Amino acid sequence: MSDLSDLKVHHIGYLVKKGAPARDAFLRLGYTVLQDWVRDEGRGIDISFIGKDGTVLELVTPFREDSDVSGLLKRIKNCPYHICYISSSIEKDSVLLREAGYLPISGALPAAEIPCASSFIPSSA
Repeated sequence: MSDLSDLKVHHIGYLVKKGAPARDAFLRLGYTVLQDWVRDEGRGIDISFIGKDGTVLELVTPFREDSDVSGLLKRIKNCPYHICYISSSIEKDSVLLREAGYLPISGALPAAEIPCASSFIPSSA
């Protein structure tokens, strides 16, 4: 039986108010574009993947006021806000996460670039 320590980091989600200027700032630091902007109509966001030295960032910017991240962006501004892990079994790992005290904040949702995603937060957060 696998445990949560088997999960591998895929990327760190970085919330930004303005996508193009934020990406340009990271490019000046030596990041490269791994995936150009993709529009996720369902969540109201644009995303772009960039990378440097094996670290992948997903830049996330809302394109409409009622996006999934608009409220969060007003509270926390530009900053990292999630870590995405690779799972060989989202169903099994979801159970393990719940058993470890993480609470789902959404169910499995189709994402523009990731076939299945589910969001959890620690219950003490």
